[in-house]
Amino acid sequence: MKPLGILSLLAMLAVCSNAQEQSMPLDVVPSVDLDRYMGTWHEIARLPNWFQKKCSGDVSATYTLLDDGTIQVINRCRKEDGRITEAEGRAKRADKNEPNTKLKVRFAPRVLSFLPFVWGNYWIIDLAPDYSYVVVGEPSRKYLWILSRTPDMDETILQTVLVQIKTKGYDLSGLIRTEQAEK
Repeated sequence: MKPLGILSLLAMLAVCSNAQEQSMPLDVVPSVDLDRYMGTWHEIARLPNWFQKKCSGDVSATYTLLDDGTIQVINRCRKEDGRITEAEGRAKRADKNEPNTKLKVRFAPRVLSFLPFVWGNYWIIDLAPDYSYVVVGEPSRKYLWILSRTPDMDETILQTVLVQIKTKGYDLSGLIRTEQAEK
């Protein structure tokens, strides 16, 4: 077989392998203690997405459990010009028959909350036993966030987490490491 043919075959196998991994179900953590989960999390890394395009660093998410059982979400980040931008949203359990680690989140105005497409999947796919880090993803594996209670994460732990994420079918070739000024 010619080199170009071999490369084409390898590329095709890689695409098929990735498609197969992404079609497999995405496992979530069985349950989460929401009271322990609340508070501020610092973004360690993420897959690129359009809604964080202007974020250059200092990305965090603060969660507050509300009386109605929903979660207030406040996402913050530093833009290139140094200004901090903030987005407020709401999260809720995706389905009462599913684990409480499958959530839906929206940042659209409340008046639009009846529209299904304003809600995005927020699935907790890995969580440290001591709640020091969490990995959030969704079934298509297009979105991914690695969050930590501190702005810094031990590199050995992070590398172990990345290996686990790959076994779940994520392509991490575009992973963005988040710059955190506070360490």
